[in-house]
Amino acid sequence: MSNDAASPVTTSDPVLFDRHGRLGLITLNRPRAINALNFEMVTLIQRQLDRWAADPAIAVVALVGSGDRGLCAGGDIVSIYRDATGGGESSAQFWREEYALNATIARYPKPFVAVMDGIVLGGGIGLSAHAAHRIVTETSSVGLPETTIGFVPDVGGTYLLSRAPGELGTHLALTAGSVGAADAMAVGFADYFVPRREVEGLLDALAEVEGEAGVAAAIVGVTGDPGASTLAADRQWIDAAYSTDDLSGIMGRLREGAGADAARVIATKSPTAVKVTLAALRRARSLADLETVLEQEFRVSVHCLRSADFAEGVRAQVIDKDRNPKWNPASIDDVSESLVESFFAPAPGGDLRLERRAP
Repeated sequence: MSNDAASPVTTSDPVLFDRHGRLGLITLNRPRAINALNFEMVTLIQRQLDRWAADPAIAVVALVGSGDRGLCAGGDIVSIYRDATGGGESSAQFWREEYALNATIARYPKPFVAVMDGIVLGGGIGLSAHAAHRIVTETSSVGLPETTIGFVPDVGGTYLLSRAPGELGTHLALTAGSVGAADAMAVGFADYFVPRREVEGLLDALAEVEGEAGVAAAIVGVTGDPGASTLAADRQWIDAAYSTDDLSGIMGRLREGAGADAARVIATKSPTAVKVTLAALRRARSLADLETVLEQEFRVSVHCLRSADFAEGVRAQVIDKDRNPKWNPASIDDVSESLVESFFAPAPGGDLRLERRAP
């Protein structure tokens, strides 16, 4: 493959851009950090996508991750934590650019193929699950773990989860769980299962194809069976438990039925984050498009940045790693509706306004 960046690139660059025939290939290149996403990577990818959109020699774009651990473990949480505890503004600017990139991928004018191999969390979902062609493999582990650290699903996550079949998205969001290939497809994060051993050959094939139909045919030619979806099998009790907008009611239904384990998991998350997540999902269902949901998520993210639970959650999970966060408020019943509502107020520093592009 030939290098397609505007300046000389070395293997230490955080994102690599290559062209192979008609294929433009994006490789996230921070393997020791499981390709965790930072501001530089977002701006580099946006710039290259804009170039390739106008380049008639590029017919299809694909996204992969370097190393064998995963496509992307999400945003650089430690940097965001430092910004939050230091009173900075860099995280809000990062989200402005990141969410705009998520929208660009969703509306990209050429076929966009995302290979969701290995770990795909948070910001990694934003880069991949809005693509036109989303591939999982036998190693895929896909999730939005935000409530574990006092945060709320973003990068268009509430858009995807609110449109999942029944209440599968609500279940996944509140429990902050990760799922394998079959469940990722069932919830609507992915379209195809391709064995990992077939991915390299698929990329070679994509270098020769034209148009959406050609891309889809190339992928279908190497698809396999992901196996049965556990989420789909549990759909009856999940839909019954999560069908209310009242979190206390959800917890009661879970404890009384087949979801006792889920209730125990949710009870360990930030009560504020769980309650705001539920509200965000319900609001996202009625919002018109991805861009509007991303604009809502920006408000919520900026307010999360200033909440005590986010700093405490990252401290417990990533900094000190004692896995013993002290949430405030400490229980779901103590999280007032006015507190939940405050996360949807206009963002300090100004709201996000995204350009609407035709799909």
